[in-house]
Amino acid sequence: MKVLVLGAGVVGVTSAYYLARAGHEVEVVDRQQGAGLETSFANAGQVSFGYSSPWAGPGIPAKAVKWIFQKHSPLVIRPKLDPVQWTWLWQMLKNCNEAAYKTNKSRMVRVADYSRTALADLRSETGIEYDGREQGTLQLFRTQAQLDGIGGDLRVLEQYGVPYEVLDRAGCIAAEPALARVGEKFVGGLRLPQDETGDAHLFTQRLATICEGMGVVFRYGTEIERLVMQGDDVAGVATGDGVISADRYLLALGSYSPQLLTPLGLSLPVYPVKGYSITLPVADEAAAPVSTVMDETYKIAITRLGSRIRVGGTAEIAGFDTSLREERRQTLLHSVMDLYPGGGDPARAVFWCGLRPMTPDGTPVIGPTRYPSLFLNTGHGTLGWTMSCGSGKLAADLVTGQRPNIEHEDLAVSRYAA
Repeated sequence: MKVLVLGAGVVGVTSAYYLARAGHEVEVVDRQQGAGLETSFANAGQVSFGYSSPWAGPGIPAKAVKWIFQKHSPLVIRPKLDPVQWTWLWQMLKNCNEAAYKTNKSRMVRVADYSRTALADLRSETGIEYDGREQGTLQLFRTQAQLDGIGGDLRVLEQYGVPYEVLDRAGCIAAEPALARVGEKFVGGLRLPQDETGDAHLFTQRLATICEGMGVVFRYGTEIERLVMQGDDVAGVATGDGVISADRYLLALGSYSPQLLTPLGLSLPVYPVKGYSITLPVADEAAAPVSTVMDETYKIAITRLGSRIRVGGTAEIAGFDTSLREERRQTLLHSVMDLYPGGGDPARAVFWCGLRPMTPDGTPVIGPTRYPSLFLNTGHGTLGWTMSCGSGKLAADLVTGQRPNIEHEDLAVSRYAA
């Protein structure tokens, strides 16, 4: 079977790997000149299997109002005369209740936990290296109210057998020794020992090279224009290099996925939510993080990547705007310098932004469409790197008619039909 994968980000490339491993002919098309050059390029670097949670939660509307007046706000909304933006925001608000949060988090943890096993197996199979560490994630709480509010998350982690540790201040310092210098700034934390870190861009590029060795063809620098229909199914993909045909098509274009589906009458509520990052060289080993620390107050991840520190965060709802805003850079610097003073060199920080493909319920869209040859693997939001191997393996099974290892019906786009 020939499968055409649209998109060479971390999700598209992992999907191509699993398709090729199953013995299929695979081509990957992407407008960029290489793999992992958009959202996968400089994300936060955390591989957070246990930390997988939807942005839409019971307290978010009230928090959003408070964040409007906060200097270092984790959420920024830039209203546009765009009905798609307002529809998506309304759909997200409808998910800000206890029942929806529980359902959505359960789906996300299921995919993420499956991805944990898939990534470990892939490492064993290929020997791939990507500045990875397997030393857990520490969600750091600056206030007692934050620590007291984790009960719901703990119940979901227990439901899926995800190990966790609730730590006091001393426990946090034991996990991240450099925090001893700022112990008065936090009260405790939630540690997820199975979480990992790694450079998503490096992983994607090296896995693409492995895929090429397996016979996968990458068509870089190729604009994807539209899906070509014949009767009631997709018959090809029109590109800048002509029409490319295959037996199956897997759409993994992140925030740009809806643009190909709308002309087909398919509604996919994936909207770009801009995230920012800075990357600093380590200045003092003893003052730098060991793994990933999630600064809960600012929703910022501080991650160790080899000799670098990656700081990522902010959810900016501003359409496809990719401009770099200085105030967001200052927020990232504030968080890392507040918790790890002297750990990195801010004068050499590299500033970046990317568009995260967010669904209103936080869960990715993985599975079939009403067109027999068209499948989706998109909408992973902030967790594309975390969920890439699991969703790539799941998508490959669904595309090729194999029985998946996890429940998957509620991940398909059909969940939005109502």
